[in-house]
Amino acid sequence: MSTQVTPWWEVLKLRDEIAHSSGSIDDVQMSLFQAVYGTVSNRPAYADAAYYGEITHPSPLFTDLMAKVAVRLGGGENYTRARAVWRLDQAMGGGKSHGLIGLWHLAAHPAVLAQTDTGRQAFAKATAILDGPPAPDLGNPQVVVLACDNMTAGKGVAAYDGPAQTLYERFLWRLFGGDNALYLRYKDHNGDKSKIVEALTAIGRPVLILVDEIMDYVRQLSDTEHADLAVRDMAFLRALLDSVNEAKNVAAIVVMIASEKDNMVLDAAGQARRSELDDLLIRNGETATINDNTDFAAILQRRLFEGTAPAEVLAATSRTFTTRMTGPWRDKVFNAVPATASPEFPDEVARCYPFHPQLMALAEQEWAKLAGFQIVRSTIRVFAATAYALHERGKSGAWTPLLVGPGDLPLSDPAVREAVIGSGLIVDTRTQANYRQIASADIVAADDHAGAARLLDRQRARAVNPRAAERAATCLFLCSVIGARAGGRQGATEPELKAAMFVPDAMFPLAEADTVMGELLDVDGGGLASVEHLAGKGGQVPRLFMSTRQTLNMLVRAARTSVSDTDRDEELARTAERLAASGPFKSKLFVAADLARTALDVLATVGIDDARSTRLVVLDPRQFSLLNGIDQDTRKAIRAAMGIGLDKLPVQWASSAAFAIVNTQRRSQARGAAGSYLAWERVAAMDAVRGDEELADQARDQKTEARRNLDTAVRRAYQHILYLGQGDDGDHSRIDRSITFEQENQSALDGTVVWKALVAQGKAFDISALDAKALLHNLSDGDYERPLDEVRDLFWSAPRMPLLPGGDSDLQRAIFEALQAGKLRLVGADGLDRVVTRPGEIGVGQTSLRLAKPQTGEPPAGGTTGDSGANAGLFGGASGSSAAGTYGAASGSGSTAGTHTSGGGVGGGDAQTGEQEVTFTLMTSLTDETKRDSVRLLLRNLANAIDEGKASYTQLMVKVIVDSSVADEIAEDVRSAGTTPAVKKV
Repeated sequence: MSTQVTPWWEVLKLRDEIAHSSGSIDDVQMSLFQAVYGTVSNRPAYADAAYYGEITHPSPLFTDLMAKVAVRLGGGENYTRARAVWRLDQAMGGGKSHGLIGLWHLAAHPAVLAQTDTGRQAFAKATAILDGPPAPDLGNPQVVVLACDNMTAGKGVAAYDGPAQTLYERFLWRLFGGDNALYLRYKDHNGDKSKIVEALTAIGRPVLILVDEIMDYVRQLSDTEHADLAVRDMAFLRALLDSVNEAKNVAAIVVMIASEKDNMVLDAAGQARRSELDDLLIRNGETATINDNTDFAAILQRRLFEGTAPAEVLAATSRTFTTRMTGPWRDKVFNAVPATASPEFPDEVARCYPFHPQLMALAEQEWAKLAGFQIVRSTIRVFAATAYALHERGKSGAWTPLLVGPGDLPLSDPAVREAVIGSGLIVDTRTQANYRQIASADIVAADDHAGAARLLDRQRARAVNPRAAERAATCLFLCSVIGARAGGRQGATEPELKAAMFVPDAMFPLAEADTVMGELLDVDGGGLASVEHLAGKGGQVPRLFMSTRQTLNMLVRAARTSVSDTDRDEELARTAERLAASGPFKSKLFVAADLARTALDVLATVGIDDARSTRLVVLDPRQFSLLNGIDQDTRKAIRAAMGIGLDKLPVQWASSAAFAIVNTQRRSQARGAAGSYLAWERVAAMDAVRGDEELADQARDQKTEARRNLDTAVRRAYQHILYLGQGDDGDHSRIDRSITFEQENQSALDGTVVWKALVAQGKAFDISALDAKALLHNLSDGDYERPLDEVRDLFWSAPRMPLLPGGDSDLQRAIFEALQAGKLRLVGADGLDRVVTRPGEIGVGQTSLRLAKPQTGEPPAGGTTGDSGANAGLFGGASGSSAAGTYGAASGSGSTAGTHTSGGGVGGGDAQTGEQEVTFTLMTSLTDETKRDSVRLLLRNLANAIDEGKASYTQLMVKVIVDSSVADEIAEDVRSAGTTPAVKKV
């Protein structure tokens, strides 16, 4: 190739392992077991710490993890500045084993690793954390390696495990380095956390525990013969994960792929064990990632080449491209291809060299998001095979591109073709076979002569761009094998294909590229037979797609891999907002996530408190969830929005808002349903499906069913309600309380269901339940001195007041009923009574009116509970129509002991007529026989009054400690009475 720029194959040297394997690199899938236990004959090159450092990109995520492990091991008394337990949960091919080997080198060969880029950055970060350097040798740690993908359950290997058989015994043998005396001392303490902590400290050195592919071992425990072993091994794992946090200078890293990314088949027992380990790792550890998608370019450069290109070569190469990417090329092609239109294109060339930014964008932004694609491992294989094949072409004098773009993967090379087809980009084996055939027939055959696109190039014999048709077809192939790209797009646009065939030479103008495209699309003239034309919709440009004759299930399987986490979670949020219904609440508010800010900042700025009305506040599942050990930020933010806690916000109407929150575990199930729905939605929109009446009908039905399943999953996922309640302790009069729905037909998105639950807990009045008696019982003495508008506002601002479903009209009706009964007076600012003839005449928003007690000397039926009356709000649920249904137990953060003082004494002649209120607080031990008799008599007299119809209203809060044998029966009686008991062990 003739060019003024020094080409990449002359300035970059392939690593020996790439050249010797002809691009079929065989150690991409690193093995911790081989690195640690490999013999001289089969010990991999990366077992050497210096070589490992050469081929490892010091990604910020990885060096940060290394630094924290170094702090834990060699940080002396400051070891607690870093977490002890870490989990690597990336999918297959995500760099987990590579990371474990680096951590092994960190502990086993710290001096050598410290001389590499990765080691230097890790030790620098550790120094920053500790405010000083860690011990150079990190205290000479003992490394315990449990490579579970190289273990047989219940059968140790003498060379590594000595006499050990169980997982615990094998751990001890490796911890003690084969010291039989120490091994026997601790051998029989399988699940004893204190003994495990003692064992970890017995060797007098820091300890690093590396557990690789734990589920490979756990799956074996499902064999019938391992029933007892399973109990012991799981007990050990639980004890170990709990113990590592308690031991000094000990760290543990566990590789366990996240369940949604792991296709491992497990029986019910295996699933239960996985769930248990998930919970343990969430409770005890933190998840870490080895690489980010933006690390691909740097990873590839280190794995494939020795050294980097000189700066002048990088500058000259980018300048050659940018000076030609102008005029019609810029206007009609590159402006429509984001990876080439960026002003930072020269910087991207330097970052990706010798690969084109367009190809790297495809790998980083699209391939890496596919569920079946093995991220780092697959990327390295594809790029290694490509670099070797093109390096050989360049060295031989054959035409080779200055930058390797998405059209330059030589599909004629078997290693390249199989690396792409077997990478996980194509998830179905039948589809893989179909695309293998397309690559050979429509693009280029293995002999580099046949294939439709290759034949077109050979016929035209273009001097400056001799593979233009092959390059465009190869780019279309890569954009088609994905099935559905980001946003549900298929295939590629013509500008993308023209950008892929571009060369920085004036002898290849845009008009020539148009001619090449015309030839490729002329099937009768020998063009691509597999290409389908997809009409543009919604203002989008038309697209081209290489199609195979796939079944609907194959199509949806491919489409599912194109659904990114972002797409799925956005659909989840849209569904939750759509399904939310206010019911008796005055309004609903959906709080959208903003992951760039904290949960507290989001709630502080969405206007939750900007209303004097009842509000159902639905929190976006992308940022807010409860339970599963990861809800601290959500709880902290909600408490702040309620005006309580250390970070409380200035709020006034927090009492009238109920927060609907998704359950963390059920959210994962809803996410799966969202992914399925989006896949069917994309398949149903494909032109290939819409053009086939039978497929279109099937896809439409499946999409409808998937939508129904998604709605059900989202409703069930919203399981929790948090609201501001009245505390039982005067010092904690405002606390957050929660309701958890257990029945499948209950959802926190349904305002009617939520309101009923609040009624059952005394937080709200049922429809039309606020009558005169209930009103008077909820008024305190201080309320009679307040302006009427302040009394009205109490129902939205004071937790002691239940919420009103009808707002002002409910209050007007109750006041009017009390006025009519002579139980209440309405007076003006002059102290004179005001007369009203109907509820609507009562101006509850007026400051000049207030409520007053009757002047006859007869006190109102209400008590003087004040804000400290913890039970006042319960009248909302006890009066009027009773709440129906069974709801989850409410819980609060306050104390349960409180006081309730009687107001408005009764005496004289009035004591024998009308009704009287009896208020008392009883807290006493029942171990004394005399006290038992007195309490028994009290309860009997109360029962008699109810039986004889001499009790018309009750507000009752009982706390009683009973024998477990009768607790369930009493709880059932409470439910029958119309409320829900809270039962706990003491």
